[in-house]
Amino acid sequence: MTEESNNKEKNPQRLKIIERINEYEKKGLWSTDVEDDPPTIPLMPDMVDYLNKKLINKILTKFVNKKAVKFIDNLVKNKQLIIKEVKGIENFEKVSEGGLIITCNHFNPFDNFAIHHVLLPYLHKQKRDLYKVIREGNYTNFPGLFGLFFRHCNTLPLSSSFATMKLFMDAIKTLLARGEKILVYAEQAMWWNYRKPRPLTSGAFKFAVESDVPVLPIFITMEDSDLIDNDGFPIQEYTINILPAIFKDPAKSNKENIEEMKKKNYECWKKVYEDFYKIPLTYATESN
Repeated sequence: MTEESNNKEKNPQRLKIIERINEYEKKGLWSTDVEDDPPTIPLMPDMVDYLNKKLINKILTKFVNKKAVKFIDNLVKNKQLIIKEVKGIENFEKVSEGGLIITCNHFNPFDNFAIHHVLLPYLHKQKRDLYKVIREGNYTNFPGLFGLFFRHCNTLPLSSSFATMKLFMDAIKTLLARGEKILVYAEQAMWWNYRKPRPLTSGAFKFAVESDVPVLPIFITMEDSDLIDNDGFPIQEYTINILPAIFKDPAKSNKENIEEMKKKNYECWKKVYEDFYKIPLTYATESN
């Protein structure tokens, strides 16, 4: 690392986010957003076409997906996104024929690009793409190139509207039934460069149980590289850990399966964290 890199001033806004993450960890606010995002524009049913039934959305999705692949390839080429190693790709291949829920820890706007970059060659052999569940505001608020990615790269936005969420749930079931792969951030909020696994929400496992598909846990571990990003922090080198799929138990109720699969997902992430970083997983959570 050069002296100039070492002396680069850290972005005060990013430092503020890190302080907020530390505060939220102490309070156990695991799925609460830490970023200073603008107020979310509600997503109404007429604003989204989850299954790309309209011709214009089919065309846009094809065009924008190609643009996204080039964008991600350039990030990798320019070392703005560094994938050091991929472990366990055979675990994906074992369940790649049918519908699948993929979970991943959420710590960077680029973490879904990393998953996309690793899995897309396998998915394209089956003439499939990677679907991503995203937050409402990402779909409705973003302008420019990232706005196009959020709206036309096989994204499935959540919504504060009950009517829109009904369409969302119907789309999830349809996509899984036809064998698609859906990435869900079960931690919910993005905590920038946070290395620990967080307690999980139930949505991803509800989707899997109700559609009778497995969950494929992925946990990305990180190491500082010698490169510094625009905020003055080391760019992270990612190891993509693809873990064995988790299946529901037909002898148990849906509610029991959701809780059990969620627990298994968290436990296997915890093991990867402890094995990789060589430290026990502990939190600074304050007791009530």
